Amino acid sequence: MTGQHRHGAVLERTVALERAIALNRFTIGYNVVEAAVALIAGVAAHSISLVGFGLDSVIEVSAAFILTWRLTVEGREGCTQEADERATKAIAVAFAALAVYVGGEAVRQLLNGSAPDTSAVGIVLAALSLAIMPVLARAKRRLAPALGSRAQVAEANQTSLCALLSAVVLTGLGANALLGWWWTDPAAALGVAALAGAEAIRTWRADSLIDTCCAPTVGNG
Repeated sequence: MTGQHRHGAVLERTVALERAIALNRFTIGYNVVEAAVALIAGVAAHSISLVGFGLDSVIEVSAAFILTWRLTVEGREGCTQEADERATKAIAVAFAALAVYVGGEAVRQLLNGSAPDTSAVGIVLAALSLAIMPVLARAKRRLAPALGSRAQVAEANQTSLCALLSAVVLTGLGANALLGWWWTDPAAALGVAALAGAEAIRTWRADSLIDTCCAPTVGNG
């Protein structure tokens, strides 16, 4: 690889790193607000799905902090495969925690047969997240090749899962408010739990990258 090409690769990764950090900061800020609003509205409406949505936001913030740590390590020390692998494993654990909670709460709600109260705040919040999260996930995922980071992909996947959970909560709250179909929320939440569990396993078993974010310089003079 020529010096010019190597410089271009390093510059591309530097720009990607800056963008990833900016997206991560937005994710943290948005989800902190989302978690607070969802938890307050969920408790007020006695909505298990909305409370679960708020706790999902807490997990999303945790994943974002994990990725922030990984990006900080790269910014300070350069490409570090060990840091990327540890961050990926930690995000896999967050997926598993989300699967266990959502699945457990969905089963409990189905067995109890208790419908949540109508929550206009929850409906608006879920709709807003459904609009924002897919765009945010795509932006994060586009940066992964330049960073060579499975942790970046895993965190983007968790953002996508947050969008899916937004759709589930919106469907449940909307169907309950308009049609009185209380069971739609826990039934759909079981599907989200299954998806989160599958993603946890897939992320945990992901093969380690062999210095991918340093790959442009490997084997070249």
